[in-house]
Amino acid sequence: MKRVLMTVAAVPLMVTAAMATDYQATNWMAPSHILNGVAYEPFVKEITEATGGDVKFEIYSSGSLVPAPTTLQAVGDGVAQLGIVAASYTPSELPLSGLINDLAFLTRDDYAAAFALTEIGLMNPELVAEYGKHNTVFVGGYSTPIYNFFCMKPISDPASVRGLKIRTAGTAQNEWIAFLGATPVAVPMTDVYTGLERGSLDCTLSDPTNLEFGYKFWEIAKVVNRLPQGSSLGATYVYNKDFWAGLAPKDRRAILDLTGLALARAQVAYHQGVESALKGSAERGIAIMDPDPAMEAKLKEFQDGMLAGLAKRTMDARGIADPSPIIKQYIDLTTKWSGLLDGIDRNDPQALAKLVNEQIYSKLDENTFGLN
Repeated sequence: MKRVLMTVAAVPLMVTAAMATDYQATNWMAPSHILNGVAYEPFVKEITEATGGDVKFEIYSSGSLVPAPTTLQAVGDGVAQLGIVAASYTPSELPLSGLINDLAFLTRDDYAAAFALTEIGLMNPELVAEYGKHNTVFVGGYSTPIYNFFCMKPISDPASVRGLKIRTAGTAQNEWIAFLGATPVAVPMTDVYTGLERGSLDCTLSDPTNLEFGYKFWEIAKVVNRLPQGSSLGATYVYNKDFWAGLAPKDRRAILDLTGLALARAQVAYHQGVESALKGSAERGIAIMDPDPAMEAKLKEFQDGMLAGLAKRTMDARGIADPSPIIKQYIDLTTKWSGLLDGIDRNDPQALAKLVNEQIYSKLDENTFGLN
């Protein structure tokens, strides 16, 4: 079985100053985070090699160039030519992408969610246009592993959560926590550790890899409750549109051909990171709790109601036309990808990349994609 989860020390954390770089890539994740050390570091090196040195990026991690909430604008303005964008930070600018991120609260298969997001983001004209309005080009997305509760004290049934202050990201998570009678708190992930430590937060919703990598919550959390609360989606690779248009077609083709493998590596690392983080957390004395049946029932009640009202609520809150076709397309794509992934070794990034390239990237024309 192939393994790609690497020790952080084995991943170069920054492009060295000795390397001449022409372009900037902005990433608000910590250097050790999977979306930096796995999704970005190898990828930009492979781009340099595949383009014969014509396209080189210097990575600015930890928001050192621009913070997460302004990344979309910064890439569109050309402050950076490449960056990670999360629609949860820009709901008014990316309403359709935000809608899909709300749908991620239903996720049970994070691989299928990531590849469904990538396919709809590249193929659906409305989503392509949404990024285009900001002078950007979406070229691939990720899904975190399934979210759990990390808390400072045990939680079990719904009553145990009432009144707690819980860090959330996105509309669906906010509504879910409020549905439980708790208080959703929106703070940057970089502030969550301190919030838990000082008591301004009782819990955070997060994927288990953040226990070990990036934010290292296993240093502070006391309890992990494994209630499966969807995932969080984001755009791994968003390019400045002028930069993209200025590339030679052969370089655009090279980047597109590399992207499937880069996305696959990140999903595999996430998958393996969950196993590592939960094992290490238990060894550190953190209680790993299975979800209470009453909480599972409450979650299903919320998810059913959320999906039934999502189209109208999105129209009212975000001022857009009926998004029902996009909701159906994304759900259908997650089903499609779950089926395509059946029998694929989910620890083999090469096998996954072959599938993603066949289904998505081979269908993109480097002479026209991203140029309209």
